[in-house]
Amino acid sequence: MPHRFWLIRHALVHPRALAKLYGTNDVPLCETTLAADALRYAALAARLPHPARLVCSTLSRTWLTAAAITQAGYAGQDFAPDPAFVEQDFGDFQGQPVQNFDVRADGRHPFWPINAAETPPNGESFDAMIARVGAGLEALLAKDAGYKDTVIVCHGGTIRAAVAYALKLSAHQALCLAIENISLTRLEYHGSNWRLVSLNEHCDMKPCESPAKATNVNVVTGAPA
Repeated sequence: MPHRFWLIRHALVHPRALAKLYGTNDVPLCETTLAADALRYAALAARLPHPARLVCSTLSRTWLTAAAITQAGYAGQDFAPDPAFVEQDFGDFQGQPVQNFDVRADGRHPFWPINAAETPPNGESFDAMIARVGAGLEALLAKDAGYKDTVIVCHGGTIRAAVAYALKLSAHQALCLAIENISLTRLEYHGSNWRLVSLNEHCDMKPCESPAKATNVNVVTGAPA
């Protein structure tokens, strides 16, 4: 039986944070969007396996997203932080305006703020991130504790790195993958072989489903709506 990884990108961060390259900086979520997406969290909670091991990165935007999923119906799941799954460390570039990276003399990746092969000062390259995330996946496989499903709430870069590790993609190829907020990507490990099951999957309530159960929890406060 394969081990299945369910990778979820965290919720949208606050608009003020989006103006700067935040990487491993801890930035707040956009609570307005978090509340507006209640049905998406309920659909995601219904989609995920239960029981499963639930892991987050060490940054608050991931465990707050995990909390929103559990409050929307994925109850009884404790989540543990794991530093292997944090976003790429941009080192000295963190906190700089994003627009600065559009006019750099050495260029950038078309879908990433820096070049795919670049190591930022006091930071890490994307190849180093792929190795870090891959080691994290292998560590979880080594201590599966009886689980055959692991849910990881993490970051766009982390998910790209996980797919790159599984499929042996280059850093440039991995950074061409679209990973949107609250999207689901699924990987399976079959002994010595990896399989990509889905990428950037969106979970939404179907028109025929009743939203009553999904909307009875405020995902920002955890209180009854």
